[in-house]
Amino acid sequence: MVKSALPYPLLKDASLKGKRVLVRAGFDVPIENGTVVDTSRIDALLPTMHAILKGGASLILMAHQGRPKDKPDPLFSQKPLVPVLEKLLKTRVLFADSCVGGSTKKAAAHLKHGEVLLLENLRFDAREKKNDPSFARELAALADLYVNDAFTNCHRAHASMV
Repeated sequence: MVKSALPYPLLKDASLKGKRVLVRAGFDVPIENGTVVDTSRIDALLPTMHAILKGGASLILMAHQGRPKDKPDPLFSQKPLVPVLEKLLKTRVLFADSCVGGSTKKAAAHLKHGEVLLLENLRFDAREKKNDPSFARELAALADLYVNDAFTNCHRAHASMV
């Protein structure tokens, strides 16, 4: 096994109890007629999600879906992922109609341990692809800890990628 030279702390070493954990997920999954047809990318994140919830934290999930034109488009909404996540995690998943803003900030702040919040598509905000630092700060303000589990997106210079 190769030891990582990265100076980043590992999730397994983090104190999670009572924390809000923001996870950048790679949930760009195929959706047909409002139904997720392949859950493999969601399935791949299950160990991370379970570890966070079992550690006593609340979970905030953020991801992009498709290539919307930097504005909300129902065809690219994250909302169809809610029932899939609820089934896999065996818990209720709250949905934020935006990835930032007052109502999203309030929803994140009121999460109790073991609760899950899925944010709307990051690419609905043009600042995501522009790698805007103010957008990154708004996202970071939602949580106490950040986990990048979006390996398929690590090459992107987007605001949600650290």
